[in-house]
Amino acid sequence: MIKLLEGVRVVECAVLFNGDQTSRLLGDLGATVIKVEAPGVGDYLRDFLGQITPHHSPAHMYVNRNKRSMTLNLRSEEGRAIFFDLIRTADIFVDGFAGDACTRLGIGYEEQRAIKPDIIYAQCSGFGASGPYAMIPTHGQMMGALGGGVSLAMGEDGLVKELGGLGDGTAVGATNTALTAVAALIQRNRTGEGAYIDGAGSDAVLATQWFHATYQWNDARLTDRRGMVQSGPSAKYHFYETSDKKFVLFCAIEPKFWANFCSAVGRPDLLATADENAPVDFGSGAGGTNLAHVLQSIFHTRTKAEWIALALEADIALGPANQVGDLQEDPHLRSRGIIHESVHPHAGPFTSVGWAAPVQGQPFSIGHPAPLLGEHTDEVLAQLGRSDAEIARLRAEGVV
Repeated sequence: MIKLLEGVRVVECAVLFNGDQTSRLLGDLGATVIKVEAPGVGDYLRDFLGQITPHHSPAHMYVNRNKRSMTLNLRSEEGRAIFFDLIRTADIFVDGFAGDACTRLGIGYEEQRAIKPDIIYAQCSGFGASGPYAMIPTHGQMMGALGGGVSLAMGEDGLVKELGGLGDGTAVGATNTALTAVAALIQRNRTGEGAYIDGAGSDAVLATQWFHATYQWNDARLTDRRGMVQSGPSAKYHFYETSDKKFVLFCAIEPKFWANFCSAVGRPDLLATADENAPVDFGSGAGGTNLAHVLQSIFHTRTKAEWIALALEADIALGPANQVGDLQEDPHLRSRGIIHESVHPHAGPFTSVGWAAPVQGQPFSIGHPAPLLGEHTDEVLAQLGRSDAEIARLRAEGVV
């Protein structure tokens, strides 16, 4: 189990992906995560996007792993009192609601800071908690659309056509928010100060588009365009089909990789296509289309596995272009443990994505499978000092 954040305590109020993913990342790294949910309802992701067994959607089982769940009626005075007792024990609070929902419930940043001055309040929403769009309810694709993650055009049928792109704002938004929360922990250890973090999926999508955005915004300022992709197909940086109907991505834009490729496939004549005056050459522009067709005919002579073996042997920048159906069988991905097999106590065998940055000596594991609604309510209340009789009363009165 990864223990990098062992001893860090996280309280989460969230439904759906943004907040769920933020605290899931912290839990995967070893933090103790308590998910506070509304009695009887909770995170409806359990019953959304299909189910393996009742109340166990694959999405819920992934984004709510490594958490414990307690139910708490935050609209009641006693429920809020218990919540603040929980916050006194916390290092990080993850707010996955839109806009000012927590503030309207009376548990927002100012209220938390009043009783826990050094709390790290990490909010992660679609468009962020500030700005003119903050109060618009958002779904995942809206984040990608605002952040420039999709290319659009009008189709011949008179409807808008998606040409590609659309980054996952919920995933990258959560990653940026969780990283900032960990940085805030380091600052707190140094200064004793807490922090308010306003993460937005749309901002994070834009951050992943940094290359295209930066070059477009500064295009008129460029004085030297050598080494850039020109118009026309980039034959030396292109996807190609193999003889077994699989795909590879060929990236031999540096002269040494191009020379290695030409030698390995017995085509020294293709060396003449290189631009000897450029540090990199995409094989674009004049003759690019013809070169791409020549390369495609070459790639049709070997299987994907044979091309990968050749890339290793001859030092060529070339790798698999896996489709989702290929991922589980890819030997490299399997060897790195990023494809994780587990058994959920209520839903059974489950295949999911593991941790993307392995820690030596700390193999990834799921310490707490995605919880049932309120599964750990009694356990958490007992840790807060509530007696069995008091817990029974709270349950009878609908506080939990």
